[in-house]
Amino acid sequence: MSDFLKGFREREYQQSKEYLHETQCPFCSMQCKMNLYEDRSKQKSRYKVTPLKSDPVSEGRLCPKGIFSYKHALSSGRLRTPMLKVDDSFVPVSWEKAYHWLSQKIISVQEQYGKNAMSVYGSGALTNEKAYLLGKFSRVALETKYIDYNGRFCMSSAAGASNQALGVDRGLTNPLSEIEDAECIVLAGTNVAECQPTMMPYFRRAKANGGKIIVIDPRETLTSKIADLHLKVKPGMDAALVNGMLKVIVDEDYVNHSFMQVSVEGGAELLAFARTIDLNEVERITGVAKSQIIEAARIYGRATTGMVFTARGVEQHAGGVNNVRNFINLVLLTGKIGKQGCGYGTITGQGNGQGGREHGQKTDQLAGYRSIDNAEHRNHIAKVWGIDEASIPGKGVSAYEMFEKILEREIRGMIVLGSNPVVSNPNTNLVKSAMGKLDFLVVIDTLMSETAELADLILPGSTHLEEEGTMTNLEGRVILRKATRKLPGEARLDWQILCEISELLGKGQFFSYQSSEEIFEELRRASQGGIADYAGITYGRIEEEKGVYWPCPSESHPGTPRMFEGGNFYHENGKARVTPIANQFPKEKTDEAFPLTLTTGRILHHYQTGVQTRITAELNKTSEPFLEIHPVTASKIGLVDKEKARICSRRGEMILRVKFSKGIREDCVFVPFHWEGKQSINQLTLPELDPQSRMPEFKACAVRVTTLEAEKEVLGTAELVKHV
Repeated sequence: MSDFLKGFREREYQQSKEYLHETQCPFCSMQCKMNLYEDRSKQKSRYKVTPLKSDPVSEGRLCPKGIFSYKHALSSGRLRTPMLKVDDSFVPVSWEKAYHWLSQKIISVQEQYGKNAMSVYGSGALTNEKAYLLGKFSRVALETKYIDYNGRFCMSSAAGASNQALGVDRGLTNPLSEIEDAECIVLAGTNVAECQPTMMPYFRRAKANGGKIIVIDPRETLTSKIADLHLKVKPGMDAALVNGMLKVIVDEDYVNHSFMQVSVEGGAELLAFARTIDLNEVERITGVAKSQIIEAARIYGRATTGMVFTARGVEQHAGGVNNVRNFINLVLLTGKIGKQGCGYGTITGQGNGQGGREHGQKTDQLAGYRSIDNAEHRNHIAKVWGIDEASIPGKGVSAYEMFEKILEREIRGMIVLGSNPVVSNPNTNLVKSAMGKLDFLVVIDTLMSETAELADLILPGSTHLEEEGTMTNLEGRVILRKATRKLPGEARLDWQILCEISELLGKGQFFSYQSSEEIFEELRRASQGGIADYAGITYGRIEEEKGVYWPCPSESHPGTPRMFEGGNFYHENGKARVTPIANQFPKEKTDEAFPLTLTTGRILHHYQTGVQTRITAELNKTSEPFLEIHPVTASKIGLVDKEKARICSRRGEMILRVKFSKGIREDCVFVPFHWEGKQSINQLTLPELDPQSRMPEFKACAVRVTTLEAEKEVLGTAELVKHV
């Protein structure tokens, strides 16, 4: 946009009494478009949100989080100036002083302990441009191998499984519009109605068209209410449940033999394995009746079209990759992929959970979903960046493991961008302890998060209302979010902050961007020829076509809404891969001391660690976490509904208000994870990691629940008061 036009728009805004901002929700992976109306006729501006009817994804819908998604960006709690911690208190400082302090710290730490003494922690909420730039910043400006992001806790298991089975990781293999064409839909470990509410109408349309919906979840949810069949599996036993379904599909011959022969390798081994499965054993270990397993297999197996969706309930396990592999086995064995209304999808959690894992902020990846261990891939990126390939650092460690490296004193400094690891990691007591051992911590964010409170320096960044950039939604559609408002106070755009720090470190020539679009143009070249190929996507095309699906290798290419048409997969031989998956079990078993299994998840009105939603009064209707437990289990313990109880794992304990629910398994309890400090359930969760994806075991750990009176007998009254 020319300076003249910018000036004209600014004058128009100043003179207008009412202004319309077209933007989109920053929260879940649906990325719903909306209009934000600003009424400036009063002394204080008033705002109202309406959905954008022309949005092909949301189809003119918004959920409660979307309706109030502007609130945190306009709140009085916005960070507006750099703040340096002096004697345990934050003091506002100039950008010049903040940058001088930071550059001296980075230089000093790296001179003493080496380049890898610095680390970077990113986010699945960053735009594609910022995710790409953060990876480049880490490897070119800081020259460190230690970079990872909170998306490690979201998509990594599904990504690993998809890459192994299909040769590529794209959230959904089909556009959302094809859901209504599926005769059978399997929703495994996903509560769409509360996590991606505007996606629910797609499933309701499928049901209205005669489709059957199978929900696999240990508890009844708003999503399970639309199910034709609800399988209340024990947490962590998803792969075993699928083995039971595979047994029925093979024995009753719902196998697509021609597809398996032409397009799949490993079929003979999987078929032989499936025949050995004992359905009685599957019933015993999963807690799902054999009759229900048979019914689910028949509904899916007999359907002409079908789609399988997984999410965190399946993926956030130390065996998460294998869990997902088995669901993909189910898809491939029946040939339900690469066709209208047939496919697999992992329902992405964060706003840019898809694009955020494609362009370099994962420790093992470079832009375009390239591998950092592959010499050819490294050479391509080095040419785009204008550096020597040998100077690109190798692979570091995953998100949680970085905090272990801090405790080992290998990492001495950390820069966090748009994330809150003190709340989102498992075993948060260890993470917080590690943060305290850093030589310095820098946080770039918009609000005072629990992680920011621990920082030595806070740099005020930008929200979705102030920055332009692309996001890739759950179906692989790249969309453009325009900036609609000025930055408050002295806050700066996140990407500009990274460029300015690079300049201070003597690497400014590699970061001389003037706009987000310039960064995207470089991203296009960096991704060209990679698995996640954005080369043919431009800002202009995105606006004109209302989003473009990757892979899109050239500007004349239409994009790829449906993957694998004609049975062409991304492995060298063009075939997909199936493999036998042994029954998976939680890494931490229940016993007499810890007899219940804890699982965690989201609720409708909150998002992730709650920093943005807990300060929004309209969304903070549930202002504290709760312990959902079956009344039969509760009565054995002596709990009273809505009263408080103690929950304890081998890593920590906390006090929660009880919520009775007949919809949860009697051997399980559920707690949402949106709260901090003593209310953070991740004090209790298990940091055991998947050996392939490095995903922690969030969704199953052994716990004990007691009344507060029982606690008194163990701790004494004084200790009880301290814990409450």
